[in-house]
Amino acid sequence: MDASGFISRKLRFHGRISAVSIAVSFVVIVLALGVTSGFRQELRKGIAQISGDVRLSYTGTGSAEGESAFSFAAPFVDSIRALDYVSAVGPVVERPGIVKRGENIFGVLFKGVPEGYDSLGVKVPVDLARIAGLSVGDRLTAYFAGERVRVRNFTVRELYSGILGGRDNMVIYASLADMQALSGIGEDEATALEVRLRGNSVTPEDLDAASAEIGSIAYSAPDAGGRTLSSTSSSHQYPQIFSWLELIDINVLLVLGLMIAVAGFNMVSGLLIMLIRNISVIGTLKTLGMRDRSIAKIFLTVASRVVLKGMLAGNIIGIVLCLVQQHVKLIGLDPENYFISYVPVNLDFRAILLVDAVSFAAIMLILLLPALFIAGVDPAKTVRAQ
Repeated sequence: MDASGFISRKLRFHGRISAVSIAVSFVVIVLALGVTSGFRQELRKGIAQISGDVRLSYTGTGSAEGESAFSFAAPFVDSIRALDYVSAVGPVVERPGIVKRGENIFGVLFKGVPEGYDSLGVKVPVDLARIAGLSVGDRLTAYFAGERVRVRNFTVRELYSGILGGRDNMVIYASLADMQALSGIGEDEATALEVRLRGNSVTPEDLDAASAEIGSIAYSAPDAGGRTLSSTSSSHQYPQIFSWLELIDINVLLVLGLMIAVAGFNMVSGLLIMLIRNISVIGTLKTLGMRDRSIAKIFLTVASRVVLKGMLAGNIIGIVLCLVQQHVKLIGLDPENYFISYVPVNLDFRAILLVDAVSFAAIMLILLLPALFIAGVDPAKTVRAQ
């Protein structure tokens, strides 16, 4: 029978405040991880809707209608789709246009996508709808420059909110077929390809590596005129958003370090109180011949149980709060500053378990400091005092 284990089960930890601080610290840790992962997931999803994770197009835009178009039925496109990290390759046709609403005109970008509305139906950003006085069902007159000015009357079928607000979000989505007909190009032609990658935890380095490989595949297949497509990752197209995410990651690391330190040093005070209250027990055990290391193991075992209980409670409370925010979206944000109108949450359980393991190890290392108190206990004095 393990004497250390038996004795540790008989001792009680009296530092309730320390136990509560452990739970609170891990609630904050889970919330920080969930919000950070949520921002990363939602912003990447929003950017992918705008331009994909990797974008293929000719450098610059042709001056004549259809000059920047290429066939997306070419063999190199199948080679890109076959890459194991690619989830989808979508053709798009983009045309700059001018929208006229009453006496007001607005410069916009029309984007034809395969999932767009048929019969000249369009999806309009809420910012444009607000300033132009548009609502679902309204007619929208647009002018497109080229060899001659083309006029189209679209119907607003839907309003949407993008991660980029204001003048950065003047993108109107139409059907791919409508924009192909407007640009005078074939059914298998597009002005760009948007490649989306698998997984939610894609880093800027992953995006750049994918862009390099996809770009090399496209570069090896020039068109009849010798032109080659160039690739651009979303991290290069929107560096300000990815820089903002990196800043959030730094803040989260600081929060994690602070919470671990707070939990650890609160446990130190609780363990010291326990050691002082049981100083006679320590003296008795030393008199019976138990070594300092074995005695320290007893008290560290008691403390570890408190830490594990606090971690479990903190994780459960934090996960419940994350699930509530994820489904109800109680806490809102100003999209002008945070790109999103609510606090996004994504529960990455692998990250939570990893941080739990690292935090537990760090707290137990901190608790080795009060364990040194045991070596200074004189068994003769403590037993005599009894």
